[in-house]
Amino acid sequence: LTDAARGLREEIGLPPGITRPADTVVAVEPQRPGHRTLPGRALADSDPALLDQLLMLPQVHLIVDGYNVTKTGYGDLPLSDQRSRLVSGVGVLHAQTKAEVTVVFDGAELDAPVAVQAPRGVRVLFSAPGQTADDLIGQLVRAEPSGRAVVVISSDQEVCDAARRADARPAPASLLLRRLSRT
Repeated sequence: LTDAARGLREEIGLPPGITRPADTVVAVEPQRPGHRTLPGRALADSDPALLDQLLMLPQVHLIVDGYNVTKTGYGDLPLSDQRSRLVSGVGVLHAQTKAEVTVVFDGAELDAPVAVQAPRGVRVLFSAPGQTADDLIGQLVRAEPSGRAVVVISSDQEVCDAARRADARPAPASLLLRRLSRT
């Protein structure tokens, strides 16, 4: 119980309840872990076990570049079927892992709102007119507090580079597709 309370205090930034002599010594403390220290560093980006490890992190947020994934895996289907297949697949993934899941689609070409049946635990967002899905993904990553585990699924190099700069862990679309084929 004491360890849990200490961990909670550290996570939300509360001062320790008991001051110890070593706490008064000025020193440089290590930074909170970023994407470079997330588990799975020894696993290949194509290994579905990597995604399993990342999704076991507490309070992890999985952000999916929707059309990037669907065009890679289901490109022969109509767009509405691509969206439905991906959203239902990540719904199963959420049910198994309880990870926060956000799927982002490019909405710039939409003439009218699109109806998407999102399962419980899955947030579906479309970019606003004049905004790309890539921009919206960047905003979502930057909105997360420092130290929170964020995984961005995309094979778009610009999206992956932006995710790394914001201390999120990028992973390729093929990794999610391989994981979804197991569910």
